[in-house]
Amino acid sequence: MTVLICTTENSGIDRYSQELAKLLPVTTVRTGRYKLELDGYWLVDYLKNLNDTVHYTNQHFGRISMCAGLPFIVTVHDLERICFPFSAQEAGEEVSLKKDAQAIRKAEAIIAVSENTKKDLLKYLQIPENKITVVYNGVNHESFKPTYRPILSSPYILYVGSERPRKNLGRLLEAFAELKKVPGFTDLKLIKCGDPGRSDTFRDGTLQKIKELGLDSEVIFVDPISDDLLSAYYTSARVLVYPSLYEGFGLPVLEAMACDCPVIASNVSSLPEVAGDSALLINPYDVKDIYSSIKRILTDDGLRDNLVKKGRMHCMSFSWQKTADTTMNVYRQVEQSIKGH
Repeated sequence: MTVLICTTENSGIDRYSQELAKLLPVTTVRTGRYKLELDGYWLVDYLKNLNDTVHYTNQHFGRISMCAGLPFIVTVHDLERICFPFSAQEAGEEVSLKKDAQAIRKAEAIIAVSENTKKDLLKYLQIPENKITVVYNGVNHESFKPTYRPILSSPYILYVGSERPRKNLGRLLEAFAELKKVPGFTDLKLIKCGDPGRSDTFRDGTLQKIKELGLDSEVIFVDPISDDLLSAYYTSARVLVYPSLYEGFGLPVLEAMACDCPVIASNVSSLPEVAGDSALLINPYDVKDIYSSIKRILTDDGLRDNLVKKGRMHCMSFSWQKTADTTMNVYRQVEQSIKGH
């Protein structure tokens, strides 16, 4: 039997482990965000006592595998700190990054949440392809569905995510500032939902950008909220804009589609794979492209309705039950492999 590590906070990585914990018939160990646990050995001791194969549900928990000495499976959500070295330098995690890579290479099996993440594993870590299984994330369709409640009297664009540099919020703010100059969009707002990330400097940078662009009263920050309330934010939004420079998956894209919200997403990394032909894809490095794409959706009801209809159908092909079933197959394959040694 495999032991699943479930983290209990609010990021997409945490959601992944929480949904699997609901659906898989395995022993579950619940813990806080991985960074807090790395300072102690309680989890290592606990896992040693269980003496079973462990599924580390994000690539950073793989560091613990170096101490636990047990066979393990690791899910790799992205290789942000390799593809975007600034992130590793900012967090001061160069040593931990090397440990992550060592642990990933030692895994019995690796689950990648997208073909793009698999491609990164092959390119940057030279992982044997036969060790990697792509298992897409899902959508909880009971939680994410059209939900109508008053959110804001003004029309708004929605952004869901952190303020890490790779999220590209700065260029979205620049495009939004240009939109505000267009007659008919003067009452348009931008709602930014989610915490800034692990560094206060991310929020400081966002606030500075807002000030430079003269948007102080135009951007609304919303802390992490319940799925039910987030669904209402999606449903009432004119559009979700997801302009990331790099993603391992991109859950908000599917969550928005499930709530009948049209989506604009980047045409790089995993996002074309996740969005399919059901979103308007943009060059995330081009502010004019972001601006013109938002304007198209705000002014073309036919385009908006078509994206909503296509998105509603597209997101139905993603479910956490499907994720759990495929993950269980990986568990069985690893179990058979260990028995055969």
